[in-house]
Amino acid sequence: MKNKNYEWLKSALFLIGLVVILVAVRLFIFTPVVVKGDSMDPTLQDGERVIALLNTKVKRFDIVTFPAPDEPDKYYIKRVIGLPGDEISYQNDQLFINGKKVAEPYLAEYKKQLTDGMPLTLSPNQEASFKFEKVPAGKILVLGDNRRISKDTRSIGFIDESTVSGDVKFVFWPLKEIGFINK
Repeated sequence: MKNKNYEWLKSALFLIGLVVILVAVRLFIFTPVVVKGDSMDPTLQDGERVIALLNTKVKRFDIVTFPAPDEPDKYYIKRVIGLPGDEISYQNDQLFINGKKVAEPYLAEYKKQLTDGMPLTLSPNQEASFKFEKVPAGKILVLGDNRRISKDTRSIGFIDESTVSGDVKFVFWPLKEIGFINK
């Protein structure tokens, strides 16, 4: 009888420990996120489930999630293009950061699918060449990969770097898409 009580206690403590570890991992290391909308097509699809790492330093071209500044209780997923102090411009669909031409290989496949002769990245006024003001300290410039429909810095302004809640790294659903996100 004593052995059964001991085994039961051991199992209960193991399960409690496991739950504590899982909760800690969820609160401090990563969080699952559901992609809603088409603004990150073709990189991320509507309905995909992804893992976002918490407490990471934001780097250029990271895909991040943050509270929507214009819609309470909603989160956006976008790509970081500009960091504090950067001067960002586009000239006929070509990204320039601080005056230097920078490739966006994650958009190449999507650009090939365009058939209307218009660039993928346009200003809010539908201009092919435009520039942003200098990215202020503590802010980041974000754009969706599906630039034509994305609600991003062009319409909602710069994002507070401190509000970034996670760095999206891994797709876990649907299973046919499982894997790390290529940046």
